[in-house]
Amino acid sequence: MNDLSGKVALVTGASRGLGRAIAMGLAARGAKVAVNYFGSADLAEQTVRNITSAGGVAQAYKADVRDETDVERMAKAITTSLGQLDILVLNATGPQPFRSIEKLTWRDCLDQLEFFVKSPLLLLKQVVGQMKERKYGRIINIGSEVFDKGVPEFSNYVCAKGAQLGLTRSWAMELAPFQITVNLVAPGWIPTERHDTDPQEMKDAYAAGVPMKHMGDHSDISAAVAFLASDEAKFITGQKISVNGGNSLH
Repeated sequence: MNDLSGKVALVTGASRGLGRAIAMGLAARGAKVAVNYFGSADLAEQTVRNITSAGGVAQAYKADVRDETDVERMAKAITTSLGQLDILVLNATGPQPFRSIEKLTWRDCLDQLEFFVKSPLLLLKQVVGQMKERKYGRIINIGSEVFDKGVPEFSNYVCAKGAQLGLTRSWAMELAPFQITVNLVAPGWIPTERHDTDPQEMKDAYAAGVPMKHMGDHSDISAAVAFLASDEAKFITGQKISVNGGNSLH
C-alpha cells in the first residue's frame, strides 16, 4: 500500500461520492486529510467520522472553491490546523445538465469552467509557492472519460473537462523542475449518489459497452489517486490515467 504517512492532503468536494472515497483512501494510507465541502456540513462530518473511526486524521472545511476569498481562508485554516499541504486533489463539481446546441448558452459553459479551470487555479495558487520552496507536491485533477467519448448534448461539461486536461499538462511542464507532479485521473461512469435516480437499464447499457463488461466502483478511483499521490509515482507527471475498464484508449 502506498505510504502517505506525514503528508497533508486536501480533497475538494469530499463530503460524498468519489470525493469521500478519495479522502478515505488517502487517510487509510496515513495522510492527514482536509475534507472540503460546500453544501452539507453533516455529510462532510460523516466523511471525517469515517476516517477518524478507522484511526485516521481529518477535519472538515467549508469553502466555495470558485470563490477566491473562501479558498484563501480555507488554505490558511488547513495550514494552521494540519500543516502545509503536500497533496491537492481537485475533485469538486456541481450540477451537470445536458444541453442540446439549440439550448446551450455561454453561461452553461462558464458554469463548468468555474469548477474545472477557475477553481483549480485558485487552489493551486495558494499552495504552489511553498511546494516550490520544498521541491515537493502532488496535484491531482479528477477528470472524466467524456472528453474522449464526446458525449452528445453534453458539450458544456466536455469542453471544461478538456480545458482541465490542458491545465494538467501545462502545469506539469511548468512545475516539473520543482519536483511537483501534476496528473489527472479520468474515471468512467462510477455510480455515486447523484446517479441514484438513473434508470438501471441505462447503467446496464453502459456496462455492456465497457470492455471489462462492468462498471467500476469508488475504490478503483481512490486507489489510482493514492498511487499518484505517493512517492512511487514521483517520476510520473503530465499524464491522464483513465480508470474505466478499457472504455477509452490513448
